[in-house]
Amino acid sequence: MSDKTILYVEDNEFNRKIVRQLLAQTRYRLREAPDGESGVRAAQEELPDLILMDVQLPKMSGLDATRQLRADPRTARVPIIIVTSYALSGDEQKARDAGATAYIAKPYSPRDLLSKIREIVPEA
Repeated sequence: MSDKTILYVEDNEFNRKIVRQLLAQTRYRLREAPDGESGVRAAQEELPDLILMDVQLPKMSGLDATRQLRADPRTARVPIIIVTSYALSGDEQKARDAGATAYIAKPYSPRDLLSKIREIVPEA
C-alpha cells in the first residue's frame, strides 16, 4: 500500500520545518503550500489523505480554504485538521462550522499532533 500524503497549508517556514522534521521519521509524504489559495489548488490536484490547515494565511484564510474544499466534491471528504495560534473562545466552533475534522491550538506538542494525524489517517 502506498504512503499517505499530508498537505500542510502554512505560511510560517519555521512551523513548516517542525512538521517536516516530525513527519520525516514516518511513512507519510508531506506536501506544503504557503497560502490559502495555493493550498486549495494543491489539495484539488493532489487529493491528499489529510490536510493540516493554518487559519491566518495570506490570500485566503484557512477557514475560507476549508469551506472551499468542503464545497468541492473531490475534496469534500478529505480530513482537515485546523492548526492555529489564533485560539480564542469560539474559534474551535468556527473551525468545525467551516468543516474541520479536528482542531489543534498552537503551541502544540509535536507528539500530540502526530498522534492526532495517526488517529485520523493511520500510517500505510
